[in-house]
Amino acid sequence: MISDAYQIFEFKEYGDERGNLVVIEGGGMDIPFEMKRVFYMYGSDDSVIRGQHANRITSFILVNVSGSSKVKIDDGKERTIVELNRPRMGLYIKPMVWKEMYDFSPDSVLLVLADTHYDGSEYIRDYEAYLDEIAGITSTDN
Repeated sequence: MISDAYQIFEFKEYGDERGNLVVIEGGGMDIPFEMKRVFYMYGSDDSVIRGQHANRITSFILVNVSGSSKVKIDDGKERTIVELNRPRMGLYIKPMVWKEMYDFSPDSVLLVLADTHYDGSEYIRDYEAYLDEIAGITSTDN
C-alpha cells in the first residue's frame, strides 16, 4: 500500500517581526531517525527530473525550504504525487521506494535529510531492476 511508503510531516514554525524559523530535530524528536547526511538541490527548473532511483536501506526527509517541487513516489504497485510547497512541510520516504523529484520552481531549494552516509551500491537506478527486486522481496515475504 503506497500510504505505507511515505509520511507527511509538519515541522514546528516560530515567527515574529524578525521572520520565521523552522526547527527539525533528529533522533525521534521531529523525524524518526538520526541524521547522518544532509544535502540540497537548487538551480533545477521545471524541465529537470531528479532522483529516479530507490534506496535499499536509506530513509529520507525532503523539505522545499524555498520554492516548490513535486515528488512522485512509487512502491512498485501504486504511485502518488506530493507537492512540497511550504518550508515547514517534510516528506518522509522509506527504503525501497522509487522517487522522482520534478517541476522545480525557479527559486526551489530542496533540502534532503538522510539516515545513512552515501553508499552508491545501495541505490537502484533502473526502474525495471527495482520492480524485479520488489517482486523478489514480496515473494520471500509470503
